[in-house]
Amino acid sequence: MSVDLRTKYLGLQLRNPIVASASPLTGTLESLKRLEDAGAAAVVLPSLFEEQIEHEEMATHQLMMYGAELSPEAQGFFPEMESFGTGPDKYIQLIEQAKGALSIPVIPSLNGHTPGGWTHMASLFEEAGADAIELNIYYLAADLSDTSVMVEQRYVDLVRSVRTQVSIPVAVKVSPYFSAMANMASRLAGAGASGLVLFNRFLQPDIMLDELEVAPHLVLSTSDELRLALRWIAILKGRVKASLAATGGAHTSEDVLKLLLAGADCVMLASSLLKKGPQHVAGLLQGVEKWMAEREYKSVEQLKGSLSQAACPHPDAFERANYMKALRSYTSEYV
Repeated sequence: MSVDLRTKYLGLQLRNPIVASASPLTGTLESLKRLEDAGAAAVVLPSLFEEQIEHEEMATHQLMMYGAELSPEAQGFFPEMESFGTGPDKYIQLIEQAKGALSIPVIPSLNGHTPGGWTHMASLFEEAGADAIELNIYYLAADLSDTSVMVEQRYVDLVRSVRTQVSIPVAVKVSPYFSAMANMASRLAGAGASGLVLFNRFLQPDIMLDELEVAPHLVLSTSDELRLALRWIAILKGRVKASLAATGGAHTSEDVLKLLLAGADCVMLASSLLKKGPQHVAGLLQGVEKWMAEREYKSVEQLKGSLSQAACPHPDAFERANYMKALRSYTSEYV
């Protein structure tokens, strides 16, 4: 039996639901080609950070203004920064090269957290040929004066700011730390997000005891982590007008299938590809296709969301009842 693995994400037709998420593997044209050859349906390029954009623009500005103080009239000859076309050229070149070499969608990632002119890079991404943009909002509300209302509005304003720059779809990669995640998802979609990527993994620092230093600590995900995205995708499926992508914790064909059943339009991989290489995509797809054929599923579209909260025979399993049941069912030899 032939299984149709095609799926739609951000209005884009993908040949299957496996997308290579932003990671070192998506940062070179050579590795992008390897991912496409292995079966990846789309690629998300590593993030271009707000700090990188602003640093380069300031460096250019300082170069332009060098010596200008010698004549009051000299400053009038310099163009405004917005029209000067500054920005990380290598990133734009990667988009152009990837679009010229690949037949699958290329999605650059823009990472920032403050309002500002850096969002103009979105329009340069579109001009370079990007099929969509992933807006990665990485913000830790550590200021005691930040309220939940302020943090939420920051996200909404950033989405609107990028949305006004482009006509291509914009996906928003968000953290799971909102007190009212369902409402926030709805607000982001209302602000113009074509899709939501659930969830951003905040990297946590560690304390090095020998050196007595605080250091960044990168730990790759495990399959245990996928349940957070699984739960919220299942809750949001059919309730927000946006595509839903799962990221963080998908390592096996079973993981991919669970997320699709919950309602994911695509499953993004980073850690599992870093551990096993691009060829891991082919193995995942074979496992997904085999499982679906054995159960007589004809297509991914038929499969998607069939165990979402709206379609589940026991919808409360995704909410508090599941919490109580899990606690009561756990056993240990010490209890």
